[in-house]
Formats: sequence, structure tokens, C-alpha cells
Amino acid sequence: MHIPASTFLVTGGASGLGRAAAEALIAAGARVVLVDINAETGAATAAAFGDAAVFAQADVADEAQVQTAITLAVTRFGRLDGIVNAAGIAPAAKVLGKNGPHALDLFERTIRINLLGTFNVMRLAIAAMAQNTPRESGERGVIVNTASIAAYDGQIGQPAYAASKAGIVGLTLPVARECAGLGIRCVTIAPGIMDTPLLAGLPEAARVSLGQQVPFPSRLGRPSEFGALVRHIVENELLNGETIRLDGALRMAPR
Repeated sequence: MHIPASTFLVTGGASGLGRAAAEALIAAGARVVLVDINAETGAATAAAFGDAAVFAQADVADEAQVQTAITLAVTRFGRLDGIVNAAGIAPAAKVLGKNGPHALDLFERTIRINLLGTFNVMRLAIAAMAQNTPRESGERGVIVNTASIAAYDGQIGQPAYAASKAGIVGLTLPVARECAGLGIRCVTIAPGIMDTPLLAGLPEAARVSLGQQVPFPSRLGRPSEFGALVRHIVENELLNGETIRLDGALRMAPR
């Protein structure tokens, strides 16, 4: 896909991996609709990007709110060419902890935001992108989802998170197959340990220790590296129906 003048919707776009994806796409000439639940941070991030970005507050699992964001993309910029699903939460809780069984509402909330939210954005975006006039190659759009290596190497304390991310991996191929006739691709990134706001509160010694677990390079992943991969996926038309690990060859231990 030719990125300049294309329009993308990025969930979780106010910070972390979502913001990094938006930065990479805007640097390549795209227009971006940033979707985030945090209104203050989202508006500030959009303002920092200038005319290339607009903010839409939305809960990714809310049909009406996501549809409003997609409509904004089409009315403001003329069409929707792609989405990057980067919104998510990462709670930690054992199946049986010190205070009893895993809270069912926490498991449900994690699935709702991470998996149901991803699917909600996908399905509504596909409906919009299917209306696009195809480009020369026949392509109408591209979907980039965010899973995690926890989908494969889930640790103790990650049953909800690992299940939600495994679900995103499982969505990738059937959606790519179904949407092939529409000229819409679907690719998922499974990041390893990334230097995002989720880890910002850890002591520096703990951050270094986490980075040293990565075979090479032995450090935390940089959000800019995630953004670079998003851009490459968008531009490389042959990437479709696949989950790409972005983890420096890390395979997580049980704990």
C-alpha cells in the first residue's frame, strides 16, 4: 500500500505501541484517527501530530463509539485504508491466588477489551474498507493487530492476558482468508517485552533485568521498532494471514 495520503485508524493511539505506530505512519505521509479511552492524553497526542491526526474517544468494545470513529475517518479524510489495533490491558492474576480463585469479572474484562475490542474494530473497519475503490493491485485495505508472545509463552499469572492474545492470533488467518476477495489483508504482530508505559513504573534495575532475558539484542524492545514493523506490513503487500513475533528470540519462562 502507498502510505502517503492514506488514512489509518489506530486504537490505543494515545501512548505506547499505538502512538509509535501512528508516528511511523504519519512520518510516511498518512493521516491518522487516534482512538483511545483517555480523552486528555488522546487529544494532546493528536494536537502534537498537527493536521495529520484527529482524536476520537472510544471504548474499543463499544459498537456505537467505534462506528463514530470510523465515520470520522471517512468524513474527515475521504476513506479508511487501514487500522492498527493496539488498545489493550495486561492484568496479572493466578487461576488460584492467595485470596481465592481468579476474579471472573477481571477475566471477562480482559477478553472484552483485548479480544472482543479487537474484533469489534476489525469488523466495522472491514465494512468501511470494502467500499473503497481498489488500488491498482486490487488492494482496498489492511489490518494490523497486536497480540503478544504471551499467546504462545504465557506465564503464570497471565491466563486472561494470554487467552485474549491467543484469540487475536487465532483470528488472523480466517479473517485474511475471508477478506482476500475484498482485497483486504490481515496481519498480527506479537511483541515481546517492550519499553512502554506499562513498564515505566518499574525500577531501572528491574527494567535492565527484563531486557537481559532477551537473547539478542539484550534489551527491552523499542516502540519505534514496533512502528517500523507496522509500516513495513502496510507497504509489503505479500504479508497476509500471518503473526510476526517481534521479540529478539525471547521465549518466556513459566514465571
